[in-house]
Amino acid sequence: MKKMNIAGKVSMLTALFVLLFSSLSFAATVPGGPSTEGKTNINSMLSYEEVVKTLTDIEQTSKGKVEVFTLDRFGKSEQGRSIYVAKVGTGEKKVWIQAQIHGNEKLVTEAALQLLKTYASNNSKDVQTVLEESTLYFIPMYNPDGAEMNTRGTKIAETEQYLDLNRDWVSEGGFAAKESKVVYSYWAELKPDFAIDLHHQGLKQVYGTNEATSFSLGVSLAPNGPTLPNYKNYNDVTRQMLAYVYDEMSGYGYTHIDRYQIVDRQNQIGYDIDIKGGVVSAMMMGLNYNGLNPDNHSHPAVFFETKGNSSEGSLGQKSNGYLTKQNYLALKSLVYGYVTGEVEEVDPNHWNDIPAYPLAGYWTDYNGIVPVESSGF
Repeated sequence: MKKMNIAGKVSMLTALFVLLFSSLSFAATVPGGPSTEGKTNINSMLSYEEVVKTLTDIEQTSKGKVEVFTLDRFGKSEQGRSIYVAKVGTGEKKVWIQAQIHGNEKLVTEAALQLLKTYASNNSKDVQTVLEESTLYFIPMYNPDGAEMNTRGTKIAETEQYLDLNRDWVSEGGFAAKESKVVYSYWAELKPDFAIDLHHQGLKQVYGTNEATSFSLGVSLAPNGPTLPNYKNYNDVTRQMLAYVYDEMSGYGYTHIDRYQIVDRQNQIGYDIDIKGGVVSAMMMGLNYNGLNPDNHSHPAVFFETKGNSSEGSLGQKSNGYLTKQNYLALKSLVYGYVTGEVEEVDPNHWNDIPAYPLAGYWTDYNGIVPVESSGF
């Protein structure tokens, strides 16, 4: 193919770049897509105030297990809202779980809160193991302003610039948004051991099937791609984590899982992402902003993508329950597998068994599209 064909697609694919981790501009006519006529009712989805109330209720009924606090000592959002964290567990392993960095990706917040509620009230053996071996830090609504506006990004108060918060953790130039400075400052202070990032994506099909993808598993620095092999321990462990989740979720009939890719549907090929400016990428690379992370602390991170979002009419009311449940189950299983060490027993190459389109290259935010044959890996 081929370099000429790949190069010819650059302009078309670049136009989609700003939609990474959210919508891939696939029409709702994809098999399995909801019939919403371009509208999504968000009245049943949690608002900022409802998230705060839910956190408060969980803390009050947890009998001391859950601690809820704001990051106000680092600042507030562009519109003056507090960013909330919930802490649960007493173990040494620190797990970071963030949701709704994009304000129109709402179901993942509900899933995170459901898992927090489980840890707060369930006394099962697996829950107790997690709480004894780890401490979990939930940021259920990273982008409260975008959530209230039902927009992917947010607006910078002074300039009215529209910004994707998941492109603001960059190594040069500093942070543009207050939210980024707040969350980064806390991350650099906390120094987690592992992170899970929860998102929504556009509508697509599982390769080789007529099934609509309901759930995608991804790493923002592609395993075996241009960047991550420089972090050998992360190259293997991220693949182990996703393969573990794939196996754990394969028994649920309503879930159609694949690997996260940018997909060229016409040519039936895919591009793994290798994004250095995203939040969890910066975590893996040990970003040291303003001297707050002088030892370049870093850790592995993966992300989940659920189909649809709440601003493009791609979420149907009937499907919201199972979409939320798949995130809850995947989160719960991965946290348990990480804490108990079961993840380490997985063959990293099993990651290749997760359905994916034939790999044509790597979609980067620093060097365009890198063809597979040019990547050196």
